[in-house]
Amino acid sequence: MASRYAKIVLTLALAAFATMVAFNNIIDYGSNFAFVKHVLSMDTTFPDNAAMYRSITTPWLWHGAYVLIIFGEALTALLLALGARLLWRSRHTTGAEFNRAKSCATSGLALGFVVWFFGFMVVGGEWFLMWQSHQWNGQDAAFKFYMAIVGVLIFLNQPDSD
Repeated sequence: MASRYAKIVLTLALAAFATMVAFNNIIDYGSNFAFVKHVLSMDTTFPDNAAMYRSITTPWLWHGAYVLIIFGEALTALLLALGARLLWRSRHTTGAEFNRAKSCATSGLALGFVVWFFGFMVVGGEWFLMWQSHQWNGQDAAFKFYMAIVGVLIFLNQPDSD
């Protein structure tokens, strides 16, 4: 039972994290909007780099990207919270039933990985060369987030027996 409770608590912890990130991005829209604007504009990357053709300088696209990020964070939070609830309801069931109850949490973890790894590392970090910016580089923070997600994903998906 300790392993099941740990899986529930870790899922809830990440649900709380994703909730806070989405909430903060909504109530303080401007702070992290500036981050998205500068990353997409590539205005703090190395001067005259050959990839400047990738930059996006259209404000509605900045807002669209930011809304997409917030949506991904919020949906991650929702799936993880629902997943934790399903795990809680299944905590006294058979191993097979508890394993089936993991699907929603697994989906939330996978989506969180997409947001923080694909979104911040692949798209932001490599496509928009965020790594070249000293001021607007969010890769270290994203790394911490998606590694926590991967750790919980691995642990959660260890089979539970009766």
